[in-house]
Amino acid sequence: MLAHDLYWLLQFLYSAFATKMQEVASRMVTRGSGHAVYAISVAAELAGTAVQNLRVYEREGLLAPQRTTGGTRRYSDDDVVRLRRIVALLGSGLNIAGVTLVLSLEDENARLRADIAAADGRRG
Repeated sequence: MLAHDLYWLLQFLYSAFATKMQEVASRMVTRGSGHAVYAISVAAELAGTAVQNLRVYEREGLLAPQRTTGGTRRYSDDDVVRLRRIVALLGSGLNIAGVTLVLSLEDENARLRADIAAADGRRG
């Protein structure tokens, strides 16, 4: 009887947890990827790097997190994606100057693609 009760308790807890996770995921989708919510320690963990590195990346101009009125850094999903890209580029052997150049070129490429798409949309 105890094993049966334990089984149903675990099923209930799993169901409640899954429901709560779906609610959290739906809020993440609706808030937008540019909404800054992560503290520096969480962003560093999500990106797979150390907190000190995020401060260096900001100082070098690779990243510009939003700030609260009290001055606390807040990172968005977009920031975390950019952090992961920085970590990957550094891991492939580039130094900070190389990462800066690559990110600058990638940003410019994205802007040009958006301009082309907008021009095509106006014509068609």
